[in-house]
Amino acid sequence: MRSFISAFATRLCRDQRGATAVEYGIMVSLIAVVIIVAVTLLGGTLTDTFTQVQCSVSGGTFTPAAAGAAGTGSCAP
Repeated sequence: MRSFISAFATRLCRDQRGATAVEYGIMVSLIAVVIIVAVTLLGGTLTDTFTQVQCSVSGGTFTPAAAGAAGTGSCAP
């Protein structure tokens, strides 16, 4: 019985598949958190940039918002 338990414990120590899956799960969740933080912090700036590009393509004039109010710029024809 003791040799069975010892062999079972040895086999469990060698099996690393579960640990690898957990490591990948942690890595994916950390990447998701970084993406969410980046989009939250840069969201207004990206909105202004895309609005400016849209105005340039359509021939309009981009009017930026007041300082500190990113994401609220407008396009006038």
